[in-house]
Amino acid sequence: MNEEEQKDFYNIQEVAEKLCLSVKSVRRYIAAGNLDSVKIGGAYRIPSGALEAFINNGSKNRNIHYDLFGNIVVDKPVKKRNDIVDWIDIEPFWNNVTQSDMTFVDLFCGAGGLSKGLEMAGLNGICGLDWFEEAGLTYKKNFNHPFVNGDIKSGETKEAFYDTVEKQLNGRRLNIVAGGFPCQGFSLAGNRIVDDPRNSLYLEMLEIVNKLQPDFVVCENVKGLRSMLGGRVERKILEDYKEIGYDMNVTTLCAADYYTPQKRERVIFIGNRIGVKNYYPKPLLRPSEYITTGESIADLMVHPVDEAFNHVPTRHRPDMAEKMRLLPEGESLYKGYSDAWKKCPWNEASCTIKENHGGVNIHPKLPRVLTAREMARLQSFPDDFIFMGTKNKQLVQIGNAVPCLLGKAIGIAVRYSDGDL
Repeated sequence: MNEEEQKDFYNIQEVAEKLCLSVKSVRRYIAAGNLDSVKIGGAYRIPSGALEAFINNGSKNRNIHYDLFGNIVVDKPVKKRNDIVDWIDIEPFWNNVTQSDMTFVDLFCGAGGLSKGLEMAGLNGICGLDWFEEAGLTYKKNFNHPFVNGDIKSGETKEAFYDTVEKQLNGRRLNIVAGGFPCQGFSLAGNRIVDDPRNSLYLEMLEIVNKLQPDFVVCENVKGLRSMLGGRVERKILEDYKEIGYDMNVTTLCAADYYTPQKRERVIFIGNRIGVKNYYPKPLLRPSEYITTGESIADLMVHPVDEAFNHVPTRHRPDMAEKMRLLPEGESLYKGYSDAWKKCPWNEASCTIKENHGGVNIHPKLPRVLTAREMARLQSFPDDFIFMGTKNKQLVQIGNAVPCLLGKAIGIAVRYSDGDL
């Protein structure tokens, strides 16, 4: 096969990266006949047309799940949970946040959406930790407390983190360890989490919490974690933290309920070891009161191009721009992507904001994708929060972030739990 012909094929690793899946998952789709492939020189290759067909039939293909032994199982409806959660009205504190003495560290902090939100709640940042270099540059630019860049699995990185935390605390208590550990690839053998590089990131956070012994733990993750392996992953997390002394609760919060112009849902675990209730913030807005996309970004339609402000519109081919113009609000250019390449609604809170291998959300009124600043607005970052790195790296940072105002709501609730309000 010559070089030109090779361009029409992808290897399994490339497909996994494009679809944000594990290599094992791609192999399973091939084995199940859902993703067409050919064998070339003993290795599987996926024709570009087959990948496109798979993406366009994504909603059908992604309904295939596997049991612990790799056998295909049929999806079953997930039963609605009645979460056991104590709620607190945070409205009296929302616009009158006092400064607290409570401290926090942020693991897997990325650019710092959760850190910013906790600071908005009056909490004191001690240290952020992440492997993403460009996110670290952003974090350092926007926060006064230190950032440790490195692999959390590395002993050297952890020692640098522990040393930094001890120095920054200077004898004070550490009140909160917060973090959004990656959840891809969770699998269990019996009641044991299988040793997987991605799962170990969760275990690293558990180890750090056990060592630092904060009063509270806040874990955030994608809503889908709750249904992983029939709910066993969620139960295992609760059990693991119970074992090291933390009574933990879990529920799903929607960022739009807290003045974020985006219907982004996140599963939030809150635990403590000091014998108090884990309060969660009551919604501040009803769905009819949500901040809309238009209200959030309308002024940026006429804002001049400003690289320092992270507002640089992308130029598209005329045919691509026309497709974007004609796309109805709420729909995606590609059927296989539920959020990426999706046109945000103008008169509603935005759909989930993300960056997915080049596919970002489409502007409701203009034939282009959103700029980094528009995405940041929809993630409730303040305008003085500046993102570093190339434009593509900025989009990844913003798409992966926890909405700041959701973090603020959580921070206020934890302060109330601690008797700090």
